[in-house]
Formats: sequence, C-alpha cells, structure tokens
Amino acid sequence: MIRVLQVLSAARVWTLKDGTEHPTGFWAEEFVVPYTLFTDAGWEVTLATPGGREPVVDQLSLGLKGGVLPHTAKKLRAELDRLAPVLRKPANLSAMDPGDFDVVFYSGGHGPMEDLAVDATSGALLTERLASGRPVALLCHAPAAALAAANPDGSWPFAGYTMTGLSNVEERLNPFAWKAEWLLEDRLKEAGANYTAGLPLKSKVVVDRNLYTGQNPGSSAALARRIIADVTGQE
Repeated sequence: MIRVLQVLSAARVWTLKDGTEHPTGFWAEEFVVPYTLFTDAGWEVTLATPGGREPVVDQLSLGLKGGVLPHTAKKLRAELDRLAPVLRKPANLSAMDPGDFDVVFYSGGHGPMEDLAVDATSGALLTERLASGRPVALLCHAPAAALAAANPDGSWPFAGYTMTGLSNVEERLNPFAWKAEWLLEDRLKEAGANYTAGLPLKSKVVVDRNLYTGQNPGSSAALARRIIADVTGQE
C-alpha cells in the first residue's frame, strides 16, 4: 500500500508585525481535498503535526471572507466532522521517518508561517526528503516550511528549485496581510527559489524534480491528482 505523510501546522495564531495575533490554523480545503483523494485512491495517510498537537481549522477557510461559498463550506464542515477523530490525534512529526512514506505532503493555511517556517525538526525532515528524490509536496502557504530546511554546510536545499506558493497579490486580498512581518513570495525569492505564479486564485501546480508545489487553496485537487498520477504511473 502507498503511504502518505500529511503534515499540518499546529499553530493557532499568526503573529503580525505590530505584535497582534491573528487567529489561524490549517486551511480546510487544503487538508480535506488531498486527504480524501489519497484515501479514495486506497492510500494510507498518516497525519502529523509539530509536537503531535491537535490542529485547528482556520475559520476563514469556511466562510465568504475566505472566498468560500456557502455550499462548499457546508461540504467542508461535513468532511471535517467526519475526519475529526483523525484531527484529534495526529502523530508527532518528530517521530516520523520520511523514508517510511511514498509521499510527503504539507498542507497550508497561515499556520505554517507561524510554526513550520522555523521548525528545525520539520526542516530536517524536508532536507532529507528532498535529497531522497522521492515526492514531497508543499501547498499554498506550506512552502514556508521549506525555509526551515538547511544542508550541513548551511546552504538552502531548495535553492534553484522552481516552485510556487501563495503570491503577494493573493496574500494582500486579506486586509490583515498588510500587517504581515513577511510574505511568502518575497521570502522564497530571497532564499534562492525560482518562484513562479499563475493568475491570482487560479489553480497552478509546479513540478521540479521530486518537488511538487501548488499555488493556492484552489490548487489542492490538481496537486493531489498530479501526485497520484505520477506515483501510480496512470494519467
């Protein structure tokens, strides 16, 4: 059976540059859609968070302020209720060996900007995974987790990789994002990534070697389906 390690942030707030804490968590679509597609394909998914702490959903991802229509939000809430037992007891990320999994998949939301971006355990896991040549995926804000990765010589493992993630234009659709201490697109470029983005709010998936990235929540299904196709060898 194909095994997937799906990683979520355990952050509950995003600290802005004025010191205020904006409520956050994981983005509903970015967890639910890939998890469901992987399990529907017959894959085994292990959910993990830093410290094995229970993750929380960003409420913005379940309402109009987050660009989610009522009928979609209703479906997402139903799926979150169904998957509540999985979310209540995630594995501890520090106990995970990336070599045990066929796919490593990080979901987004603003949460990764708070915890995974500076999590040394996650950074070491991503460094090892990227070097292995086996699939690793980062969705929307999840490429922030790559910022914690480092080679033994201090260089950034992801330097020179073509990747995407939530763009500055998309980020600034959120009024509070103007208070952000840093933006993902800027930080990825500064670190040495070959960052690319498509049209705002439109699905975009980028694959460079074994690194898979999706630009935004709307890329969730396309990213998961691309991985399923590549791993199974089926279109």
